[in-house]
Amino acid sequence: MHAQIVLYDGFDPFDVVAPFEVLAAGAEMLGGDLAVSLVAAEGPRDVISGTRALALAATAALDPAEPGCVIVPGASGPTVGDPDDGVDTIPVLLARAAQTELTPLLHKASANPEVTLAAVCGGSIIMAMSGLIEGRHAVTHHLGLELLEATGVHPVAARVVDDGDLVTAGGVTSGLELALHLLDRFYGPRVAHAVERLFEYERRGTVWRPTGREPAEV
Repeated sequence: MHAQIVLYDGFDPFDVVAPFEVLAAGAEMLGGDLAVSLVAAEGPRDVISGTRALALAATAALDPAEPGCVIVPGASGPTVGDPDDGVDTIPVLLARAAQTELTPLLHKASANPEVTLAAVCGGSIIMAMSGLIEGRHAVTHHLGLELLEATGVHPVAARVVDDGDLVTAGGVTSGLELALHLLDRFYGPRVAHAVERLFEYERRGTVWRPTGREPAEV
């Protein structure tokens, strides 16, 4: 399995580094059964984040034919400001990413039955803006839930939402939960638990799935 974590201009570093660290630790414990890499739609390049111009290197192009998972991070930047005045707010950065070559590549990955799409924070908004997840259940940062709903997505206020071949997580730190859940889902709880112990971190909340009984209102 190959976990491809996508970089695009203005990405949030923690949305990338948290899943990368968790999955890389899991890969070490799996003895080579899991590959983890940073990719970009345009191929290998240094990609500038939205936080103090911190750059990370994409080592390859996103390959939608590669079995595994594709993880799309959110963006980092101001939440308020006028784009007409040149302010690159987070919604502007997300919309800009959705207008790049990333969108057709994500559509190809979505059509691959051997690929699970995943997102941290605003990554699910990129997918929504790209027309990928209409009618699906997903989560993003709480400030973006209404935007998800406006694009035809069913927003769920949970830490992690597992909707089959689409797994999404909420605000920035939930990238830790996302990656631990992916380890648990694909390789079992012992590997996920071992990484939790290594990082001295415990997962928060219940992973929401569209299964089971509907709760009554109380």
